[in-house]
Amino acid sequence: MREKTQRTLFYERHTALAAQLVEFGGWEMPMMYPSGIVKEHLATRKQSGLFDVSHMGRFQVRGKGAVNFLQYALTNNVEALDTVETGAQYTFVQNETGGAEDDAYLYRFADDEFLLVVNAANREKDWKHFRSILSGFGDVELTDVTETLVMLSLQGPDSRRIMTELFGADNLPEPKRNSVKTIPFSEDEILVARTGYTGEPLCFELFVDHHGGLLLWDQLLEMGAVPIGLGARDTLRLEAGLPLYGHELGIDLDGNEIPIMACPLAKFAVSFSPLKGDFLGREALVRQFEAFKRILVRDYSHIKDLPRMIRPIAMIDRGIARFGSRIFAGEKPVGYVTSGTMVPFWSIEGEGLLSRQNNEHQLRSICLAYMDSDIADGTRVL
Repeated sequence: MREKTQRTLFYERHTALAAQLVEFGGWEMPMMYPSGIVKEHLATRKQSGLFDVSHMGRFQVRGKGAVNFLQYALTNNVEALDTVETGAQYTFVQNETGGAEDDAYLYRFADDEFLLVVNAANREKDWKHFRSILSGFGDVELTDVTETLVMLSLQGPDSRRIMTELFGADNLPEPKRNSVKTIPFSEDEILVARTGYTGEPLCFELFVDHHGGLLLWDQLLEMGAVPIGLGARDTLRLEAGLPLYGHELGIDLDGNEIPIMACPLAKFAVSFSPLKGDFLGREALVRQFEAFKRILVRDYSHIKDLPRMIRPIAMIDRGIARFGSRIFAGEKPVGYVTSGTMVPFWSIEGEGLLSRQNNEHQLRSICLAYMDSDIADGTRVL
Protein backbone atom coordinates (compact mmCIF):
# COMPACT_ATOMS: atom_id res chain seq x y z
CA MET A 1 0.00 0.00 0.00
CA ARG A 2 1.17 3.53 -0.74
CA GLU A 3 1.86 5.72 2.27
CA LYS A 4 0.35 8.82 0.74
CA THR A 5 -1.68 9.97 -2.21
CA GLN A 6 0.44 10.58 -5.29
CA ARG A 7 0.32 13.58 -7.60
CA THR A 8 0.91 13.71 -11.33
CA LEU A 9 3.32 16.11 -12.99
CA PHE A 10 0.36 18.41 -13.75
CA TYR A 11 -0.86 18.86 -10.17
CA GLU A 12 0.16 22.52 -9.97
CA ARG A 13 -1.44 23.18 -13.37
CA HIS A 14 -4.70 21.76 -12.01
CA THR A 15 -4.59 23.88 -8.86
CA ALA A 16 -3.80 26.99 -10.91
CA LEU A 17 -6.97 26.28 -12.91
CA ALA A 18 -8.96 25.97 -9.64
CA ALA A 19 -9.76 22.30 -10.21
CA GLN A 20 -11.73 20.38 -7.59
CA LEU A 21 -9.31 17.64 -6.56
CA VAL A 22 -10.21 14.16 -5.32
CA GLU A 23 -8.38 10.93 -4.47
CA PHE A 24 -8.70 8.37 -7.25
CA GLY A 25 -6.76 5.12 -7.55
CA GLY A 26 -4.16 6.41 -5.11
CA TRP A 27 -3.70 9.74 -6.94
CA GLU A 28 -4.90 13.28 -6.28
CA MET A 29 -6.75 14.11 -9.50
CA PRO A 30 -9.08 16.83 -10.85
CA MET A 31 -12.72 15.78 -10.62
CA MET A 32 -13.77 18.91 -12.49
CA TYR A 33 -12.78 22.51 -13.20
CA PRO A 34 -14.92 25.60 -12.40
CA SER A 35 -17.05 25.19 -15.54
CA GLY A 36 -18.41 21.89 -14.20
CA ILE A 37 -18.91 18.35 -15.49
CA VAL A 38 -21.77 19.17 -17.89
CA LYS A 39 -19.85 21.87 -19.75
CA GLU A 40 -16.69 19.76 -19.84
CA HIS A 41 -18.63 16.84 -21.33
CA LEU A 42 -20.19 19.07 -23.97
CA ALA A 43 -16.85 20.74 -24.76
CA THR A 44 -15.29 17.35 -25.51
CA ARG A 45 -18.14 16.44 -27.83
CA LYS A 46 -18.05 19.74 -29.73
CA GLN A 47 -14.49 21.05 -29.30
CA SER A 48 -11.50 19.22 -27.83
CA GLY A 49 -10.97 18.03 -24.28
CA LEU A 50 -7.56 17.63 -22.64
CA PHE A 51 -7.29 14.97 -19.93
CA ASP A 52 -4.43 14.35 -17.53
CA VAL A 53 -4.37 10.53 -17.44
CA SER A 54 -0.89 10.18 -15.98
CA HIS A 55 -2.39 8.32 -13.02
CA MET A 56 -2.84 5.27 -15.27
CA GLY A 57 -0.25 2.52 -14.84
CA ARG A 58 2.32 2.17 -17.65
CA PHE A 59 4.49 -0.90 -18.10
CA GLN A 60 7.20 -1.26 -20.72
CA VAL A 61 7.84 -4.78 -22.04
CA ARG A 62 11.02 -5.58 -23.98
CA GLY A 63 13.15 -8.54 -24.94
CA LYS A 64 13.14 -11.58 -27.23
CA GLY A 65 10.49 -13.27 -25.11
CA ALA A 66 8.17 -10.24 -24.94
CA VAL A 67 5.77 -11.37 -27.66
CA ASN A 68 5.35 -14.86 -26.23
CA PHE A 69 4.86 -13.46 -22.73
CA LEU A 70 2.20 -10.98 -23.85
CA GLN A 71 0.44 -13.61 -25.97
CA TYR A 72 0.11 -15.73 -22.84
CA ALA A 73 -0.69 -12.95 -20.35
CA LEU A 74 -3.23 -10.95 -22.41
CA THR A 75 -6.37 -11.93 -24.33
CA ASN A 76 -5.72 -10.19 -27.65
CA ASN A 77 -3.37 -11.24 -30.47
CA VAL A 78 -0.16 -9.31 -29.92
CA GLU A 79 1.23 -10.34 -33.31
CA ALA A 80 -1.52 -8.36 -35.02
CA LEU A 81 0.26 -5.17 -33.92
CA ASP A 82 2.64 -3.24 -36.13
CA THR A 83 4.26 0.14 -35.58
CA VAL A 84 1.95 2.20 -37.82
CA GLU A 85 -1.66 1.43 -38.77
CA THR A 86 -2.52 -1.20 -36.15
CA GLY A 87 -0.12 -0.19 -33.44
CA ALA A 88 -2.57 -0.36 -30.53
CA GLN A 89 -5.21 -2.76 -29.28
CA TYR A 90 -7.71 -3.06 -26.45
CA THR A 91 -7.12 -6.18 -24.35
CA PHE A 92 -7.80 -7.85 -21.01
CA VAL A 93 -5.48 -9.02 -18.28
CA GLN A 94 -7.16 -12.37 -17.66
CA ASN A 95 -6.96 -15.08 -15.04
CA GLU A 96 -7.22 -18.88 -15.32
CA THR A 97 -11.01 -18.88 -14.85
CA GLY A 98 -11.75 -16.38 -17.63
CA GLY A 99 -12.29 -13.35 -15.42
CA ALA A 100 -10.65 -9.95 -15.82
CA GLU A 101 -7.85 -8.92 -13.52
CA ASP A 102 -8.00 -5.66 -15.47
CA ASP A 103 -8.66 -4.21 -18.90
CA ALA A 104 -5.80 -2.47 -20.68
CA TYR A 105 -4.43 -0.95 -23.88
CA LEU A 106 -1.31 -2.34 -25.51
CA TYR A 107 0.86 -0.17 -27.80
CA ARG A 108 3.70 -1.05 -30.16
CA PHE A 109 5.63 2.09 -31.06
CA ALA A 110 8.81 0.15 -31.86
CA ASP A 111 9.43 -3.36 -33.18
CA ASP A 112 11.23 -4.52 -30.06
CA GLU A 113 9.19 -2.74 -27.40
CA PHE A 114 5.61 -2.65 -26.07
CA LEU A 115 3.81 -0.24 -23.75
CA LEU A 116 0.90 -1.55 -21.68
CA VAL A 117 -1.49 0.94 -20.00
CA VAL A 118 -3.52 -0.41 -17.07
CA ASN A 119 -5.97 1.09 -14.60
CA ALA A 120 -4.50 3.22 -11.83
CA ALA A 121 -6.13 1.30 -8.98
CA ASN A 122 -4.89 -2.02 -10.41
CA ARG A 123 -1.31 -1.00 -11.11
CA GLU A 124 0.28 -2.80 -8.14
CA LYS A 125 -1.99 -5.85 -8.48
CA ASP A 126 -1.25 -6.14 -12.21
CA TRP A 127 2.48 -5.78 -11.61
CA LYS A 128 2.47 -8.65 -9.10
CA HIS A 129 0.32 -10.74 -11.44
CA PHE A 130 2.70 -10.26 -14.37
CA ARG A 131 5.74 -10.94 -12.22
CA SER A 132 4.17 -14.19 -11.00
CA ILE A 133 3.87 -15.59 -14.55
CA LEU A 134 7.01 -14.06 -16.07
CA SER A 135 9.34 -17.00 -15.52
CA GLY A 136 9.63 -19.40 -18.41
CA PHE A 137 9.51 -16.79 -21.16
CA GLY A 138 13.25 -16.24 -21.42
CA ASP A 139 14.51 -12.74 -22.15
CA VAL A 140 11.70 -10.41 -20.99
CA GLU A 141 12.32 -7.02 -19.41
CA LEU A 142 9.28 -5.66 -17.56
CA THR A 143 9.63 -2.05 -16.35
CA ASP A 144 7.17 0.24 -14.56
CA VAL A 145 7.49 3.61 -16.33
CA THR A 146 4.42 5.23 -14.73
CA GLU A 147 6.43 7.94 -13.01
CA THR A 148 8.83 8.71 -15.87
CA LEU A 149 6.50 8.68 -18.88
CA VAL A 150 3.53 11.04 -18.60
CA MET A 151 0.25 10.47 -20.45
CA LEU A 152 -2.24 12.99 -21.82
CA SER A 153 -5.45 12.42 -23.77
CA LEU A 154 -6.77 14.85 -26.38
CA GLN A 155 -10.32 13.99 -27.47
CA GLY A 156 -12.92 15.59 -29.67
CA PRO A 157 -13.70 17.07 -33.11
CA ASP A 158 -11.15 19.88 -32.85
CA SER A 159 -8.28 17.64 -31.75
CA ARG A 160 -6.95 17.00 -35.25
CA ARG A 161 -6.78 20.74 -35.94
CA ILE A 162 -4.80 21.26 -32.73
CA MET A 163 -2.42 18.39 -33.44
CA THR A 164 -1.93 19.47 -37.05
CA GLU A 165 -1.05 23.05 -36.12
CA LEU A 166 1.36 21.91 -33.43
CA PHE A 167 3.10 19.05 -35.18
CA GLY A 168 2.14 19.10 -38.87
CA ALA A 169 -0.27 16.83 -40.72
CA ASP A 170 2.49 14.46 -41.85
CA ASN A 171 3.39 13.69 -38.25
CA LEU A 172 -0.08 12.50 -37.19
CA PRO A 173 -0.99 8.82 -36.90
CA GLU A 174 -3.52 8.30 -39.66
CA PRO A 175 -5.94 7.39 -41.00
CA LYS A 176 -7.81 5.33 -38.44
CA ARG A 177 -8.27 4.45 -34.79
CA ASN A 178 -5.40 2.49 -33.19
CA SER A 179 -2.82 3.99 -35.56
CA VAL A 180 0.40 5.07 -33.82
CA LYS A 181 3.35 7.30 -34.59
CA THR A 182 6.48 8.66 -32.92
CA ILE A 183 6.93 12.37 -33.59
CA PRO A 184 9.66 14.88 -32.69
CA PHE A 185 8.94 17.32 -29.88
CA SER A 186 11.29 19.99 -28.56
CA GLU A 187 14.48 18.08 -27.81
CA ASP A 188 12.65 14.81 -27.38
CA GLU A 189 9.81 12.84 -28.98
CA ILE A 190 6.17 12.07 -28.34
CA LEU A 191 4.49 8.68 -28.74
CA VAL A 192 1.05 9.39 -30.24
CA ALA A 193 -1.83 6.95 -30.68
CA ARG A 194 -5.34 7.32 -32.08
CA THR A 195 -6.97 5.90 -28.95
CA GLY A 196 -9.13 7.18 -26.11
CA TYR A 197 -11.80 6.48 -23.50
CA THR A 198 -14.52 8.88 -24.63
CA GLY A 199 -15.99 7.28 -27.76
CA GLU A 200 -14.79 10.19 -29.88
CA PRO A 201 -13.74 9.19 -33.43
CA LEU A 202 -11.13 11.97 -33.40
CA CYS A 203 -8.90 11.03 -30.51
CA PHE A 204 -5.25 11.12 -29.54
CA GLU A 205 -3.33 9.81 -26.55
CA LEU A 206 0.16 11.16 -26.05
CA PHE A 207 3.12 9.81 -24.08
CA VAL A 208 6.17 11.94 -23.39
CA ASP A 209 9.10 11.84 -20.99
CA HIS A 210 8.53 13.62 -17.69
CA HIS A 211 10.64 16.66 -18.54
CA GLY A 212 8.57 17.47 -21.65
CA GLY A 213 5.13 17.00 -20.13
CA LEU A 214 4.45 20.52 -18.86
CA LEU A 215 5.43 22.12 -22.17
CA LEU A 216 3.11 19.77 -24.04
CA TRP A 217 0.20 20.50 -21.65
CA ASP A 218 0.70 24.25 -21.98
CA GLN A 219 0.89 24.15 -25.78
CA LEU A 220 -2.28 22.06 -26.10
CA LEU A 221 -4.20 24.51 -23.90
CA GLU A 222 -2.83 27.48 -25.84
CA MET A 223 -4.14 25.90 -29.05
CA GLY A 224 -7.67 25.76 -27.64
CA ALA A 225 -7.99 22.42 -25.82
CA VAL A 226 -10.31 22.52 -22.80
CA PRO A 227 -9.09 20.89 -19.54
CA ILE A 228 -11.41 18.05 -18.49
CA GLY A 229 -11.64 16.22 -15.17
CA LEU A 230 -12.51 12.69 -14.10
CA GLY A 231 -16.21 13.48 -13.72
CA ALA A 232 -16.73 14.19 -17.41
CA ARG A 233 -14.35 11.38 -18.34
CA ASP A 234 -16.77 9.00 -16.64
CA THR A 235 -19.94 10.43 -18.23
CA LEU A 236 -18.26 10.40 -21.65
CA ARG A 237 -17.19 6.74 -21.37
CA LEU A 238 -20.64 5.75 -20.11
CA GLU A 239 -22.34 7.57 -22.98
CA ALA A 240 -20.10 5.56 -25.33
CA GLY A 241 -20.96 2.31 -23.52
CA LEU A 242 -17.37 1.68 -22.42
CA PRO A 243 -16.68 -0.49 -19.34
CA LEU A 244 -15.12 0.59 -16.06
CA TYR A 245 -13.21 -1.94 -13.99
CA GLY A 246 -15.00 -2.53 -10.69
CA HIS A 247 -18.35 -1.88 -12.35
CA GLU A 248 -18.64 -3.79 -15.65
CA LEU A 249 -15.54 -5.92 -15.03
CA GLY A 250 -14.17 -7.73 -11.99
CA ILE A 251 -16.39 -9.08 -9.21
CA ASP A 252 -20.16 -8.60 -9.18
CA LEU A 253 -22.30 -7.51 -6.23
CA ASP A 254 -22.93 -11.11 -5.24
CA GLY A 255 -19.21 -11.84 -4.98
CA ASN A 256 -19.02 -13.79 -8.24
CA GLU A 257 -16.52 -13.22 -11.02
CA ILE A 258 -17.86 -11.42 -14.10
CA PRO A 259 -16.87 -13.49 -17.17
CA ILE A 260 -14.83 -11.53 -19.69
CA MET A 261 -17.22 -12.44 -22.52
CA ALA A 262 -20.01 -10.71 -20.60
CA CYS A 263 -18.43 -7.41 -21.68
CA PRO A 264 -19.55 -6.26 -25.17
CA LEU A 265 -16.00 -5.12 -26.02
CA ALA A 266 -14.71 -8.67 -25.57
CA LYS A 267 -15.40 -9.33 -29.25
CA PHE A 268 -12.61 -6.84 -30.05
CA ALA A 269 -10.29 -7.85 -27.23
CA VAL A 270 -10.28 -11.65 -27.13
CA SER A 271 -8.50 -13.62 -29.85
CA PHE A 272 -8.37 -17.36 -30.39
CA SER A 273 -5.82 -17.05 -33.19
CA PRO A 274 -3.49 -20.07 -33.53
CA LEU A 275 -0.65 -17.54 -33.16
CA LYS A 276 -1.48 -17.20 -29.46
CA GLY A 277 -1.12 -20.89 -28.65
CA ASP A 278 -2.32 -22.04 -25.25
CA PHE A 279 -2.69 -18.80 -23.31
CA LEU A 280 -3.82 -18.17 -19.74
CA GLY A 281 -7.56 -18.81 -19.28
CA ARG A 282 -8.08 -20.00 -22.86
CA GLU A 283 -10.31 -22.97 -22.01
CA ALA A 284 -12.62 -20.87 -19.84
CA LEU A 285 -12.84 -18.14 -22.49
CA VAL A 286 -13.65 -20.68 -25.21
CA ARG A 287 -16.53 -21.98 -23.08
CA GLN A 288 -17.80 -18.45 -22.55
CA PHE A 289 -17.56 -17.72 -26.28
CA GLU A 290 -19.46 -20.89 -27.21
CA ALA A 291 -22.17 -19.92 -24.73
CA PHE A 292 -22.27 -16.40 -26.19
CA LYS A 293 -22.78 -17.69 -29.75
CA ARG A 294 -25.67 -19.87 -28.61
CA ILE A 295 -27.28 -17.07 -26.57
CA LEU A 296 -27.32 -14.87 -29.69
CA VAL A 297 -29.74 -17.35 -31.30
CA ARG A 298 -31.65 -17.84 -28.02
CA ASP A 299 -30.12 -21.20 -27.26
CA TYR A 300 -29.52 -21.15 -23.52
CA SER A 301 -28.16 -24.68 -23.16
CA HIS A 302 -24.71 -23.38 -22.11
CA ILE A 303 -25.93 -20.40 -20.10
CA LYS A 304 -24.08 -21.59 -16.98
CA ASP A 305 -20.84 -20.48 -18.67
CA LEU A 306 -22.22 -16.97 -19.31
CA PRO A 307 -25.15 -16.48 -16.92
CA ARG A 308 -25.25 -12.71 -17.21
CA MET A 309 -24.04 -10.07 -19.66
CA ILE A 310 -23.51 -6.31 -19.61
CA ARG A 311 -26.38 -4.60 -21.42
CA PRO A 312 -27.40 -0.97 -22.06
CA ILE A 313 -30.83 0.02 -20.77
CA ALA A 314 -32.97 2.78 -22.26
CA MET A 315 -34.52 4.78 -19.44
CA ILE A 316 -38.19 5.69 -19.82
CA ASP A 317 -38.27 8.54 -17.30
CA ARG A 318 -35.71 11.06 -16.03
CA GLY A 319 -34.81 9.15 -12.89
CA ILE A 320 -31.15 8.20 -12.46
CA ALA A 321 -30.28 4.50 -12.29
CA ARG A 322 -27.61 4.25 -9.59
CA PHE A 323 -24.83 1.68 -9.32
CA GLY A 324 -26.06 -1.37 -7.44
CA SER A 325 -29.78 -0.79 -8.00
CA ARG A 326 -31.43 -4.17 -8.47
CA ILE A 327 -33.32 -4.88 -11.70
CA PHE A 328 -36.50 -6.95 -11.95
CA ALA A 329 -38.48 -8.51 -14.79
CA GLY A 330 -41.87 -8.61 -13.17
CA GLU A 331 -41.11 -9.87 -9.67
CA LYS A 332 -38.01 -11.84 -10.69
CA PRO A 333 -34.60 -10.30 -9.90
CA VAL A 334 -32.55 -10.38 -13.12
CA GLY A 335 -29.51 -8.23 -12.40
CA TYR A 336 -28.31 -4.84 -11.24
CA VAL A 337 -27.13 -1.48 -12.56
CA THR A 338 -23.36 -1.34 -13.02
CA SER A 339 -23.07 2.32 -14.11
CA GLY A 340 -25.70 5.02 -14.42
CA THR A 341 -25.99 8.78 -14.54
CA MET A 342 -27.55 11.75 -16.30
CA VAL A 343 -25.49 12.86 -19.31
CA PRO A 344 -25.76 16.02 -21.41
CA PHE A 345 -25.92 16.08 -25.19
CA TRP A 346 -26.04 18.79 -27.82
CA SER A 347 -29.42 19.40 -29.44
CA ILE A 348 -29.73 18.82 -33.18
CA GLU A 349 -31.59 20.96 -35.66
CA GLY A 350 -32.44 19.99 -39.22
CA GLU A 351 -32.73 16.51 -40.68
CA GLY A 352 -30.45 13.99 -42.38
CA LEU A 353 -27.35 15.40 -44.05
CA LEU A 354 -28.52 18.92 -43.27
CA SER A 355 -28.67 18.32 -39.51
CA ARG A 356 -26.20 20.06 -37.22
CA GLN A 357 -25.56 20.71 -33.57
CA ASN A 358 -26.85 23.97 -32.17
CA ASN A 359 -25.84 25.74 -28.97
CA GLU A 360 -28.57 24.20 -26.82
CA HIS A 361 -28.18 21.02 -24.80
CA GLN A 362 -30.44 18.53 -23.10
CA LEU A 363 -30.00 15.82 -20.46
CA ARG A 364 -30.85 12.14 -20.58
CA SER A 365 -30.55 9.28 -18.12
CA ILE A 366 -28.49 6.28 -19.27
CA CYS A 367 -27.12 3.15 -17.66
CA LEU A 368 -25.36 -0.15 -18.16
CA ALA A 369 -26.56 -3.25 -16.32
CA TYR A 370 -25.36 -6.79 -15.57
CA MET A 371 -28.41 -8.86 -16.46
CA ASP A 372 -29.44 -12.48 -16.95
CA SER A 373 -28.38 -13.65 -20.41
CA ASP A 374 -31.83 -15.01 -21.26
CA ILE A 375 -33.52 -11.60 -21.01
CA ALA A 376 -34.52 -10.74 -24.58
CA ASP A 377 -33.97 -7.32 -26.13
CA GLY A 378 -37.04 -5.15 -25.72
CA THR A 379 -38.01 -6.65 -22.36
CA ARG A 380 -39.37 -4.06 -19.94
CA VAL A 381 -37.50 -4.18 -16.66
CA LEU A 382 -37.88 -2.26 -13.44
